[in-house]
Amino acid sequence: MVSTSMRVLGLSDLEEGVYRHFLRNPDTTDGGIHLLLRADREAVASAQALLCELGLLYPTDRQTLIPADPAIAVDRLTDLRLRQLHQELQEVTRSRHLVAELREEQSPTLASQQAVERIEEVAKIRSRIDDLAFFAREEILSVEPYTALTPENIEHSRPLDMRCLRRGVRIRSVVLKEALTDPLTVSYLRELIARGAQIRAADDISERMLVYDRRTALVPIDPEDTSRGALVAQETGLVSSILALFEKIWGQATDLSSIIADADADDVPGGLADTEREVLRSMCHVGKDEIGARQLGMSVRTYRRHVADLLRVLGASSRPHAALLARERGWI
Repeated sequence: MVSTSMRVLGLSDLEEGVYRHFLRNPDTTDGGIHLLLRADREAVASAQALLCELGLLYPTDRQTLIPADPAIAVDRLTDLRLRQLHQELQEVTRSRHLVAELREEQSPTLASQQAVERIEEVAKIRSRIDDLAFFAREEILSVEPYTALTPENIEHSRPLDMRCLRRGVRIRSVVLKEALTDPLTVSYLRELIARGAQIRAADDISERMLVYDRRTALVPIDPEDTSRGALVAQETGLVSSILALFEKIWGQATDLSSIIADADADDVPGGLADTEREVLRSMCHVGKDEIGARQLGMSVRTYRRHVADLLRVLGASSRPHAALLARERGWI
């Protein structure tokens, strides 16, 4: 059995050694424990006092010490450690006020130099975007004129997007309507909306921008060639202008939920062949392709081809996802 240290629960090696000693030798005096543990006598006495304070050791009238049951000891230490970690987490999340405090001490020359940062390497731009999203606390705004998201794009973005939404960060995004012709892109946008993101679509947008907590904006150096790099701006006036442009684009865009609802209303099961409707019901209720194919009187190969076609039509990334989308549309 692998031995696990109690250090993770807040005990030092010496304190753990003292507690384990009394587990092996309950109801005994401290005697020469310091000799057994090869430690200073006063250090051992301090460790015993702390363990008694924590309720891991109990002194008796006979001047001996009795250890608490391991289950009780671990529960007490776990509860104490969790409370300590919670307090530390609260302190960390309240530390944003330090930014203003530290900036008061910053050299005006250095501050003006850092107000707009130029980044030309693609890897560094992606890293900065990830950092800004990770540390966002209030809101992320974006205008992204892509025509489709690749599976790699989605795989990279999903963990950060979902983390932000779970933490209550508001996400407002404007995308190009042309992107709604791509099933995979629409599927991911649906997923974001279901988690609370607000997304709108515009007929024609060329601007590309990201704004974090209304304090930091990221725009391309050359809107016509994003490979040239990006500018990260924290200068108040510049960020305010970018925010105003975003709000203008946002106000002229159409809510994606209504677009999708209209599309779903037109995209009814009647658009599917009878065989596809039967396969759809089967794949949502039957675990194995062989069983589904046998029930419908077709070969497994044909059954799987219909399943692949349904995944494409629904814009689903997996069979469970297809079942979810089909139920949302009232197809099953």
